Amino acid sequence: MHVRTVINPRRFLTLLLAGLALAAAPALATAQVSLPTVVELAQQNSTQVRIAQADVLKAAAQLAQSRDAFVPSISFGSGLPAFPEVGFTGSLPTIWDSTVQSMVFSLPQIQNIHAARAGMQAAHAALMDAREQVALDASTAYIELDTIDTELAAARQQDEFAARLVTIEQQRAEAGVDPLANLLQAQLTAAQLKLKRLHLETRAATLSKQLATLTGLPDGSISPDHASIPEIPAVRAGETARTLAGVESAQDAARAKAFIAKGDRQHLWLLPEFGFGAQYNRNTTLLNDIESYFNPLKPFPANNFSTGFSIRVPVIDAGLHAKAKESAADALRAKVEAEQAQKQDEIEVARLTGTLRELDAEAEVAGLKQQIAGEQLKAVLSQLELGNGTGTGPGAPPQLSPTAEQQARIDERQNYIDSIDAGLDLARARLNLLRALGHMQDWLDELHTK
Repeated sequence: MHVRTVINPRRFLTLLLAGLALAAAPALATAQVSLPTVVELAQQNSTQVRIAQADVLKAAAQLAQSRDAFVPSISFGSGLPAFPEVGFTGSLPTIWDSTVQSMVFSLPQIQNIHAARAGMQAAHAALMDAREQVALDASTAYIELDTIDTELAAARQQDEFAARLVTIEQQRAEAGVDPLANLLQAQLTAAQLKLKRLHLETRAATLSKQLATLTGLPDGSISPDHASIPEIPAVRAGETARTLAGVESAQDAARAKAFIAKGDRQHLWLLPEFGFGAQYNRNTTLLNDIESYFNPLKPFPANNFSTGFSIRVPVIDAGLHAKAKESAADALRAKVEAEQAQKQDEIEVARLTGTLRELDAEAEVAGLKQQIAGEQLKAVLSQLELGNGTGTGPGAPPQLSPTAEQQARIDERQNYIDSIDAGLDLARARLNLLRALGHMQDWLDELHTK
Protein backbone atom coordinates (compact mmCIF):
# COMPACT_ATOMS: atom_id res chain seq x y z
CA MET A 1 0.00 0.00 0.00
CA HIS A 2 1.27 3.42 -0.91
CA VAL A 3 -0.60 6.32 0.70
CA ARG A 4 0.08 9.76 -0.63
CA THR A 5 -1.10 12.89 1.14
CA VAL A 6 -2.19 15.60 -1.29
CA ILE A 7 -2.40 19.11 0.14
CA ASN A 8 -4.87 21.52 -1.41
CA PRO A 9 -2.95 24.82 -1.66
CA ARG A 10 -6.11 26.91 -1.34
CA ARG A 11 -7.30 24.98 1.73
CA PHE A 12 -3.82 25.10 3.26
CA LEU A 13 -3.69 28.89 2.77
CA THR A 14 -7.14 29.25 4.32
CA LEU A 15 -6.09 27.21 7.34
CA LEU A 16 -2.87 29.17 7.69
CA LEU A 17 -4.63 32.55 7.57
CA ALA A 18 -7.32 31.38 10.01
CA GLY A 19 -4.71 30.09 12.42
CA LEU A 20 -2.61 33.26 12.25
CA ALA A 21 -5.66 35.48 12.70
CA LEU A 22 -6.90 33.59 15.73
CA ALA A 23 -3.44 33.26 17.24
CA ALA A 24 -2.92 37.01 16.96
CA ALA A 25 -6.30 37.78 18.54
CA PRO A 26 -6.68 38.35 22.29
CA ALA A 27 -7.34 35.26 24.35
CA LEU A 28 -10.95 36.28 25.06
CA ALA A 29 -11.83 37.20 21.47
CA THR A 30 -13.94 34.62 19.67
CA ALA A 31 -14.51 34.01 16.00
CA GLN A 32 -16.62 31.53 14.08
CA VAL A 33 -14.46 28.65 12.91
CA SER A 34 -15.96 25.97 10.67
CA LEU A 35 -15.89 22.29 11.58
CA PRO A 36 -13.67 21.33 8.58
CA THR A 37 -11.11 23.92 9.68
CA VAL A 38 -11.15 22.64 13.26
CA VAL A 39 -10.69 19.03 12.10
CA GLU A 40 -7.77 19.85 9.80
CA LEU A 41 -6.05 22.03 12.40
CA ALA A 42 -6.50 19.25 14.97
CA GLN A 43 -4.95 16.69 12.62
CA GLN A 44 -2.01 18.98 11.91
CA ASN A 45 -1.48 19.77 15.59
CA SER A 46 -2.03 16.26 16.96
CA THR A 47 0.97 14.58 18.58
CA GLN A 48 -0.60 11.19 17.76
CA VAL A 49 -0.64 12.04 14.06
CA ARG A 50 2.90 13.41 14.10
CA ILE A 51 4.18 10.30 15.89
CA ALA A 52 2.42 8.14 13.29
CA GLN A 53 4.00 10.22 10.51
CA ALA A 54 7.43 9.64 12.07
CA ASP A 55 6.67 5.91 12.17
CA VAL A 56 5.84 6.01 8.45
CA LEU A 57 9.18 7.65 7.70
CA LYS A 58 10.96 5.09 9.86
CA ALA A 59 9.15 2.19 8.13
CA ALA A 60 10.08 3.59 4.70
CA ALA A 61 13.72 3.82 5.77
CA GLN A 62 13.63 0.23 7.05
CA LEU A 63 12.23 -0.95 3.72
CA ALA A 64 14.97 0.89 1.84
CA GLN A 65 17.60 -0.54 4.19
CA SER A 66 16.38 -4.11 3.62
CA ARG A 67 16.51 -3.62 -0.15
CA ASP A 68 19.92 -1.97 -0.04
CA ALA A 69 21.47 -5.23 1.12
CA PHE A 70 21.50 -6.19 -2.58
CA VAL A 71 22.92 -2.82 -3.64
CA PRO A 72 26.75 -2.76 -3.82
CA SER A 73 28.40 -0.71 -1.08
CA ILE A 74 31.64 1.07 -1.95
CA SER A 75 34.23 2.22 0.58
CA PHE A 76 37.62 3.92 0.31
CA GLY A 77 40.52 3.94 2.74
CA SER A 78 44.21 4.66 3.12
CA GLY A 79 47.09 3.00 4.97
CA LEU A 80 50.03 5.30 4.11
CA PRO A 81 52.88 4.72 6.62
CA ALA A 82 53.60 7.55 9.01
CA PHE A 83 57.14 6.37 9.89
CA PRO A 84 59.61 4.02 8.19
CA GLU A 85 58.67 0.40 8.72
CA VAL A 86 61.16 -2.18 10.01
CA GLY A 87 60.92 -5.81 8.95
CA PHE A 88 57.91 -7.55 7.52
CA THR A 89 54.69 -6.29 9.13
CA GLY A 90 52.31 -8.77 7.48
CA SER A 91 50.16 -6.09 5.83
CA LEU A 92 50.57 -4.39 2.50
CA PRO A 93 51.50 -0.70 2.64
CA THR A 94 48.72 0.92 0.59
CA ILE A 95 48.30 4.55 -0.37
CA TRP A 96 44.59 3.91 -0.75
CA ASP A 97 42.22 1.04 -1.25
CA SER A 98 38.66 0.52 -2.44
CA THR A 99 36.21 -2.25 -1.56
CA VAL A 100 32.89 -3.21 -3.17
CA GLN A 101 30.53 -5.58 -1.37
CA SER A 102 26.95 -6.71 -1.93
CA MET A 103 24.60 -9.56 -1.26
CA VAL A 104 23.69 -11.55 -4.36
CA PHE A 105 21.11 -14.03 -3.13
CA SER A 106 19.54 -14.77 0.26
CA LEU A 107 16.06 -16.15 0.89
CA PRO A 108 15.95 -14.83 4.49
CA GLN A 109 16.81 -11.34 3.24
CA ILE A 110 13.96 -11.53 0.73
CA GLN A 111 11.61 -12.33 3.63
CA ASN A 112 13.04 -9.32 5.47
CA ILE A 113 12.09 -7.14 2.50
CA HIS A 114 8.55 -8.53 2.56
CA ALA A 115 8.42 -7.87 6.30
CA ALA A 116 9.62 -4.29 5.87
CA ARG A 117 7.00 -3.68 3.15
CA ALA A 118 4.25 -5.04 5.41
CA GLY A 119 5.61 -2.87 8.22
CA MET A 120 5.33 0.21 6.03
CA GLN A 121 1.72 -0.69 5.20
CA ALA A 122 1.05 -1.09 8.93
CA ALA A 123 2.55 2.35 9.59
CA HIS A 124 0.38 3.94 6.88
CA ALA A 125 -2.72 2.27 8.32
CA ALA A 126 -1.77 3.44 11.82
CA LEU A 127 -1.39 6.99 10.47
CA MET A 128 -4.85 6.83 8.92
CA ASP A 129 -6.26 5.45 12.18
CA ALA A 130 -4.66 8.30 14.16
CA ARG A 131 -6.05 10.91 11.76
CA GLU A 132 -9.54 9.39 11.98
CA GLN A 133 -9.42 9.28 15.78
CA VAL A 134 -8.36 12.92 15.98
CA ALA A 135 -11.11 13.84 13.51
CA LEU A 136 -13.65 11.97 15.66
CA ASP A 137 -12.48 13.69 18.86
CA ALA A 138 -12.52 17.14 17.25
CA SER A 139 -15.89 16.61 15.55
CA THR A 140 -17.51 15.29 18.72
CA ALA A 141 -16.21 18.18 20.84
CA TYR A 142 -17.20 20.75 18.21
CA ILE A 143 -20.76 19.40 17.80
CA GLU A 144 -21.19 19.17 21.57
CA LEU A 145 -20.00 22.76 22.04
CA ASP A 146 -22.42 23.93 19.33
CA THR A 147 -25.26 22.05 21.06
CA ILE A 148 -24.39 23.39 24.50
CA ASP A 149 -24.35 26.95 23.14
CA THR A 150 -27.95 26.38 22.03
CA GLU A 151 -28.84 24.83 25.38
CA LEU A 152 -27.27 27.77 27.22
CA ALA A 153 -29.47 30.22 25.32
CA ALA A 154 -32.53 28.23 26.41
CA ALA A 155 -31.19 27.93 29.97
CA ARG A 156 -30.80 31.71 30.22
CA GLN A 157 -34.41 32.08 29.10
CA GLN A 158 -35.37 29.66 31.87
CA ASP A 159 -33.51 31.87 34.36
CA GLU A 160 -35.59 34.84 33.22
CA PHE A 161 -38.84 32.90 33.53
CA ALA A 162 -37.79 31.58 36.96
CA ALA A 163 -36.96 35.10 38.14
CA ARG A 164 -40.44 36.28 37.07
CA LEU A 165 -41.96 33.27 38.80
CA VAL A 166 -40.19 34.14 42.06
CA THR A 167 -41.31 37.78 41.77
CA ILE A 168 -44.93 36.77 41.16
CA GLU A 169 -44.97 34.28 44.04
CA GLN A 170 -43.36 36.84 46.35
CA GLN A 171 -46.08 39.37 45.53
CA ARG A 172 -48.82 36.76 45.97
CA ALA A 173 -47.33 35.57 49.26
CA GLU A 174 -47.15 39.15 50.56
CA ALA A 175 -50.77 39.67 49.51
CA GLY A 176 -51.77 36.44 51.29
CA VAL A 177 -53.05 34.81 48.09
CA ASP A 178 -50.52 31.93 48.06
CA PRO A 179 -48.77 30.24 50.98
CA LEU A 180 -45.08 30.77 51.68
CA ALA A 181 -44.40 27.23 50.49
CA ASN A 182 -45.19 28.30 46.93
CA LEU A 183 -42.59 31.07 47.15
CA LEU A 184 -40.01 28.65 48.50
CA GLN A 185 -40.80 26.19 45.72
CA ALA A 186 -40.34 28.94 43.13
CA GLN A 187 -37.00 29.89 44.68
CA LEU A 188 -35.96 26.23 44.64
CA THR A 189 -36.89 25.98 40.96
CA ALA A 190 -34.82 29.09 40.20
CA ALA A 191 -31.85 27.71 42.13
CA GLN A 192 -32.07 24.35 40.33
CA LEU A 193 -32.21 26.03 36.95
CA LYS A 194 -29.22 28.19 37.89
CA LEU A 195 -27.27 25.08 38.86
CA LYS A 196 -28.09 23.44 35.51
CA ARG A 197 -26.94 26.57 33.69
CA LEU A 198 -23.69 26.58 35.63
CA HIS A 199 -23.15 22.92 34.67
CA LEU A 200 -23.64 23.86 31.02
CA GLU A 201 -21.24 26.81 31.29
CA THR A 202 -18.61 24.60 32.94
CA ARG A 203 -18.99 21.97 30.23
CA ALA A 204 -18.76 24.65 27.52
CA ALA A 205 -15.53 25.99 29.04
CA THR A 206 -14.11 22.46 29.18
CA LEU A 207 -14.98 21.80 25.54
CA SER A 208 -13.52 25.16 24.54
CA LYS A 209 -10.26 24.23 26.27
CA GLN A 210 -10.32 20.80 24.63
CA LEU A 211 -10.74 22.30 21.16
CA ALA A 212 -7.98 24.83 21.87
CA THR A 213 -5.66 21.99 22.87
CA LEU A 214 -6.59 19.96 19.81
CA THR A 215 -6.18 22.79 17.29
CA GLY A 216 -3.45 24.87 18.92
CA LEU A 217 -5.65 27.99 18.82
CA PRO A 218 -6.06 30.29 21.84
CA ASP A 219 -8.47 29.11 24.52
CA GLY A 220 -11.97 30.53 24.03
CA SER A 221 -11.27 31.73 20.47
CA ILE A 222 -13.46 29.13 18.73
CA SER A 223 -17.13 29.84 18.17
CA PRO A 224 -18.94 26.97 16.40
CA ASP A 225 -20.55 27.59 13.01
CA HIS A 226 -23.65 25.41 12.98
CA ALA A 227 -24.00 25.68 9.19
CA SER A 228 -20.61 23.95 8.73
CA ILE A 229 -21.81 20.72 10.38
CA PRO A 230 -23.10 18.28 7.75
CA GLU A 231 -25.85 15.83 8.55
CA ILE A 232 -24.46 12.67 10.10
CA PRO A 233 -25.49 9.57 8.11
CA ALA A 234 -27.87 7.24 9.95
CA VAL A 235 -25.67 4.16 9.46
CA ARG A 236 -26.62 0.71 10.70
CA ALA A 237 -24.54 -2.34 11.57
CA GLY A 238 -26.09 -4.19 8.63
CA GLU A 239 -24.35 -1.89 6.15
CA THR A 240 -21.17 -2.99 4.45
CA ALA A 241 -18.37 -2.68 6.97
CA ARG A 242 -14.84 -1.85 5.99
CA THR A 243 -11.75 -2.99 7.80
CA LEU A 244 -10.95 -0.43 10.46
CA ALA A 245 -7.61 1.29 9.92
CA GLY A 246 -6.43 0.24 13.38
CA VAL A 247 -7.36 -3.39 12.70
CA GLU A 248 -5.68 -3.21 9.30
CA SER A 249 -2.52 -1.88 10.95
CA ALA A 250 -2.53 -4.80 13.42
CA GLN A 251 -3.03 -7.28 10.57
CA ASP A 252 -0.15 -5.78 8.56
CA ALA A 253 2.07 -5.83 11.63
CA ALA A 254 1.22 -9.51 12.11
CA ARG A 255 2.14 -10.22 8.48
CA ALA A 256 5.47 -8.46 8.99
CA LYS A 257 6.21 -10.63 12.03
CA ALA A 258 5.25 -13.73 10.04
CA PHE A 259 7.70 -12.83 7.25
CA ILE A 260 10.48 -12.33 9.79
CA ALA A 261 9.72 -15.70 11.38
CA LYS A 262 9.75 -17.35 7.96
CA GLY A 263 13.12 -15.80 7.15
CA ASP A 264 14.58 -17.01 10.45
CA ARG A 265 13.32 -20.55 9.71
CA GLN A 266 14.94 -20.45 6.29
CA HIS A 267 18.29 -19.87 8.00
CA LEU A 268 17.95 -23.43 9.32
CA TRP A 269 17.37 -25.04 5.92
CA LEU A 270 21.13 -25.20 5.08
CA LEU A 271 20.46 -22.89 2.14
CA PRO A 272 23.54 -21.00 0.92
CA GLU A 273 23.75 -17.23 0.87
CA PHE A 274 25.76 -15.69 -1.95
CA GLY A 275 27.71 -12.48 -1.79
CA PHE A 276 29.95 -10.55 -4.15
CA GLY A 277 33.10 -8.60 -3.38
CA ALA A 278 35.79 -6.65 -5.21
CA GLN A 279 38.92 -4.97 -3.87
CA TYR A 280 41.56 -2.67 -5.28
CA ASN A 281 44.81 -1.70 -3.52
CA ARG A 282 47.29 0.98 -4.57
CA ASN A 283 50.49 -0.13 -2.86
CA THR A 284 53.59 1.92 -2.14
CA THR A 285 57.26 1.31 -1.38
CA LEU A 286 57.64 4.57 0.52
CA LEU A 287 58.96 4.32 4.07
CA ASN A 288 59.25 0.52 3.87
CA ASP A 289 61.52 -2.20 2.46
CA ILE A 290 58.74 -4.51 1.34
CA GLU A 291 60.54 -5.26 -1.98
CA SER A 292 63.34 -6.99 -0.15
CA TYR A 293 60.92 -9.80 0.67
CA PHE A 294 59.92 -10.34 -2.99
CA ASN A 295 61.76 -11.85 -5.94
CA PRO A 296 63.92 -9.09 -7.46
CA LEU A 297 62.88 -10.33 -10.92
CA LYS A 298 59.26 -9.55 -10.02
CA PRO A 299 59.00 -6.07 -8.50
CA PHE A 300 56.39 -5.35 -5.88
CA PRO A 301 53.15 -4.56 -7.79
CA ALA A 302 51.62 -1.12 -7.27
CA ASN A 303 48.14 -1.98 -8.57
CA ASN A 304 46.28 -4.94 -7.13
CA PHE A 305 42.69 -5.90 -7.97
CA SER A 306 40.60 -8.93 -7.01
CA THR A 307 36.99 -10.07 -7.18
CA GLY A 308 35.10 -13.05 -5.90
CA PHE A 309 31.85 -14.63 -4.74
CA SER A 310 31.32 -15.70 -1.18
CA ILE A 311 29.13 -18.62 -0.18
CA ARG A 312 27.93 -19.04 3.38
CA VAL A 313 26.06 -22.12 4.60
CA PRO A 314 24.99 -22.16 8.28
CA VAL A 315 25.46 -25.77 9.40
CA ILE A 316 25.40 -25.61 13.18
CA ASP A 317 24.35 -22.39 14.91
CA ALA A 318 22.42 -22.68 18.17
CA GLY A 319 21.76 -18.94 18.14
CA LEU A 320 19.82 -19.22 14.87
CA HIS A 321 17.59 -21.93 16.38
CA ALA A 322 16.80 -19.72 19.38
CA LYS A 323 16.22 -16.71 17.14
CA ALA A 324 13.77 -18.72 14.98
CA LYS A 325 11.79 -19.72 18.08
CA GLU A 326 11.72 -16.14 19.31
CA SER A 327 10.47 -14.72 16.00
CA ALA A 328 7.84 -17.49 15.73
CA ALA A 329 6.52 -16.53 19.16
CA ASP A 330 6.44 -12.84 18.14
CA ALA A 331 4.51 -13.74 14.97
CA LEU A 332 1.98 -15.77 16.96
CA ARG A 333 1.49 -12.94 19.44
CA ALA A 334 0.99 -10.39 16.65
CA LYS A 335 -1.54 -12.67 14.94
CA VAL A 336 -3.53 -13.08 18.16
CA GLU A 337 -3.45 -9.32 18.78
CA ALA A 338 -4.80 -8.68 15.27
CA GLU A 339 -7.61 -11.19 15.85
CA GLN A 340 -8.34 -9.56 19.20
CA ALA A 341 -8.54 -6.11 17.58
CA GLN A 342 -10.99 -7.45 14.99
CA LYS A 343 -13.18 -9.04 17.67
CA GLN A 344 -13.15 -5.91 19.78
CA ASP A 345 -14.27 -3.87 16.79
CA GLU A 346 -17.13 -6.31 16.13
CA ILE A 347 -18.19 -6.08 19.80
CA GLU A 348 -18.05 -2.28 19.61
CA VAL A 349 -20.23 -2.29 16.48
CA ALA A 350 -22.80 -4.51 18.23
CA ARG A 351 -22.78 -2.31 21.34
CA LEU A 352 -23.13 0.92 19.38
CA THR A 353 -25.92 -0.56 17.27
CA GLY A 354 -27.95 -1.40 20.36
CA THR A 355 -27.21 1.99 21.89
CA LEU A 356 -28.19 3.71 18.66
CA ARG A 357 -31.61 2.06 18.65
CA GLU A 358 -32.22 3.23 22.22
CA LEU A 359 -31.04 6.76 21.44
CA ASP A 360 -33.29 6.88 18.38
CA ALA A 361 -36.26 6.04 20.61
CA GLU A 362 -35.15 8.54 23.28
CA ALA A 363 -34.81 11.29 20.67
CA GLU A 364 -38.31 10.51 19.41
CA VAL A 365 -39.72 10.64 22.96
CA ALA A 366 -37.90 13.91 23.68
CA GLY A 367 -39.21 15.43 20.46
CA LEU A 368 -42.79 14.46 21.30
CA LYS A 369 -42.41 15.86 24.83
CA GLN A 370 -41.20 19.13 23.36
CA GLN A 371 -44.21 19.30 21.04
CA ILE A 372 -46.58 18.51 23.92
CA ALA A 373 -44.96 21.16 26.10
CA GLY A 374 -45.32 23.67 23.28
CA GLU A 375 -49.01 22.88 22.91
CA GLN A 376 -49.52 23.08 26.68
CA LEU A 377 -47.84 26.49 26.71
CA LYS A 378 -50.20 27.68 23.98
CA ALA A 379 -53.16 26.38 25.98
CA VAL A 380 -52.00 28.13 29.14
CA LEU A 381 -51.44 31.42 27.34
CA SER A 382 -54.87 31.13 25.73
CA GLN A 383 -56.58 30.45 29.06
CA LEU A 384 -54.78 33.34 30.71
CA GLU A 385 -55.85 35.64 27.90
CA LEU A 386 -59.45 34.48 27.43
CA GLY A 387 -60.22 32.60 30.65
CA ASN A 388 -60.97 28.92 30.94
CA GLY A 389 -64.41 29.32 29.41
CA THR A 390 -66.16 27.05 31.92
CA GLY A 391 -67.58 29.64 34.26
CA THR A 392 -67.27 29.93 38.00
CA GLY A 393 -69.94 27.47 39.08
CA PRO A 394 -69.46 24.42 41.24
CA GLY A 395 -67.15 21.83 39.66
CA ALA A 396 -65.60 24.30 37.22
CA PRO A 397 -61.78 24.21 37.05
CA PRO A 398 -60.11 27.10 38.82
CA GLN A 399 -58.84 30.05 36.85
CA LEU A 400 -55.11 29.75 36.08
CA SER A 401 -52.80 31.97 38.10
CA PRO A 402 -50.00 34.07 36.49
CA THR A 403 -47.47 31.60 37.87
CA ALA A 404 -48.82 28.94 35.51
CA GLU A 405 -47.51 30.89 32.50
CA GLN A 406 -43.95 31.05 33.83
CA GLN A 407 -44.00 27.41 34.87
CA ALA A 408 -45.28 26.40 31.43
CA ARG A 409 -42.55 28.44 29.76
CA ILE A 410 -39.92 26.84 32.00
CA ASP A 411 -41.23 23.35 31.19
CA GLU A 412 -41.29 24.09 27.46
CA ARG A 413 -37.66 25.28 27.49
CA GLN A 414 -36.63 22.25 29.57
CA ASN A 415 -38.23 19.87 27.10
CA TYR A 416 -36.50 21.77 24.30
CA ILE A 417 -33.14 21.32 26.05
CA ASP A 418 -33.85 17.63 26.62
CA SER A 419 -34.71 17.23 22.93
CA ILE A 420 -31.51 18.76 21.59
CA ASP A 421 -29.51 16.91 24.26
CA ALA A 422 -31.00 13.64 23.00
CA GLY A 423 -30.04 14.72 19.48
CA LEU A 424 -26.46 15.26 20.67
CA ASP A 425 -26.29 11.75 22.14
CA LEU A 426 -27.65 10.37 18.88
CA ALA A 427 -25.10 12.31 16.79
CA ARG A 428 -22.24 11.16 19.02
CA ALA A 429 -23.32 7.52 18.74
CA ARG A 430 -23.65 7.79 14.96
CA LEU A 431 -20.15 9.22 14.64
CA ASN A 432 -18.70 6.44 16.78
CA LEU A 433 -20.53 3.82 14.72
CA LEU A 434 -19.23 5.43 11.53
CA ARG A 435 -15.71 4.97 12.83
CA ALA A 436 -16.33 1.41 14.05
CA LEU A 437 -17.69 0.45 10.61
CA GLY A 438 -14.71 2.01 8.83
CA HIS A 439 -16.73 4.81 7.20
CA MET A 440 -15.05 7.70 9.01
CA GLN A 441 -13.27 8.77 5.84
CA ASP A 442 -16.67 9.27 4.18
CA TRP A 443 -17.52 11.74 6.94
CA LEU A 444 -14.18 13.54 6.42
CA ASP A 445 -14.78 13.72 2.65
CA GLU A 446 -18.20 15.23 3.31
CA LEU A 447 -16.63 17.78 5.64
CA HIS A 448 -14.24 18.90 2.90
CA THR A 449 -17.17 19.63 0.58
CA LYS A 450 -18.78 22.00 3.11
